[in-house]
Amino acid sequence: MSHFAFDEKATSEQFSRSTVGQADWQAWGRAPGVEQAEPFGNTLANAQVTVGAEKGEQINLAVFGMAPDSSLAPDPTKGERLKEGSDGVLITREIADTGVEIGDVLTADKSAVQLKVVGLVDETISYGHIGVAYSTLETWRHLHYGLPGELPETASGQATAVALTLKPGADVADVEKATGTHAATKEEAFGASPGYAAESSTMALIKGFLYAISALVIGAFFTVWTVQRKAEIALLKALGASTGYILRDALAQVVAVLVGATAVGTAVGLALGSAMIGKAPFSLSAPAIAISSGLLIGLGAVGAVVAVRRITAVDPLTALGATR
Repeated sequence: MSHFAFDEKATSEQFSRSTVGQADWQAWGRAPGVEQAEPFGNTLANAQVTVGAEKGEQINLAVFGMAPDSSLAPDPTKGERLKEGSDGVLITREIADTGVEIGDVLTADKSAVQLKVVGLVDETISYGHIGVAYSTLETWRHLHYGLPGELPETASGQATAVALTLKPGADVADVEKATGTHAATKEEAFGASPGYAAESSTMALIKGFLYAISALVIGAFFTVWTVQRKAEIALLKALGASTGYILRDALAQVVAVLVGATAVGTAVGLALGSAMIGKAPFSLSAPAIAISSGLLIGLGAVGAVVAVRRITAVDPLTALGATR
């Protein structure tokens, strides 16, 4: 899957506001350049464990609805796959960690739909910080509209979006116009999740301030370090050492301290983060670690350069007692 097609009238938080019909995904499926077009449902639901060891426990679910034979349907690590006409659901690790097990029955609050847990997808997947449960589209519609029993005709052929697999360079402008939908890449679709854009911008602002603060703190540290070494630097200059040599030596020490401190800090951060797995969302990739470490070292070096430039102003006569 490469794209999602949302109702073009839903301009923000599309996963909560978009609605597409059967005619829409059928039109997408016939369009040139479209390899697959499958309906996808998304809704949040509250449920209670009514059968199982955790009976009475309240569970929040992010329910993803799909056809059991579609490419979207996951293969469970344990248990059975989704089946058409069944109220069975597959749960992810985040829900399983609350004590819910295969064979338990969850009853949704609004619709009183009973969901039997038939399988486990052993991955930590969440939507809006809520664990994901995979269901059939029929079950999803009951949960989404909060309607028990037979669904009205207007609700029986609807979904949240169309999951698309497009060929590279596919021109979908005509089908977008014909269906009143808009295709977004998977990366663009992240912003369609509730609160994703706000949380991402907040985290980006926090990271930006942390990088700026790190440069200031490192600069202050090396300023004090340079001032404390003023007499030694003056002595080196009095003995004939050039300013360039002393600067290179100081910067080499700066880089050694920054690299060592960043390595230790990264190791401690990874250890603490690993201890949080299962208790709080935590995930780091090698590129993210490399970029963050590089920025810390680079910005720290910039802050340090501003500090150690004071070396150029050190008077070699200081070593001979000129200030006494």
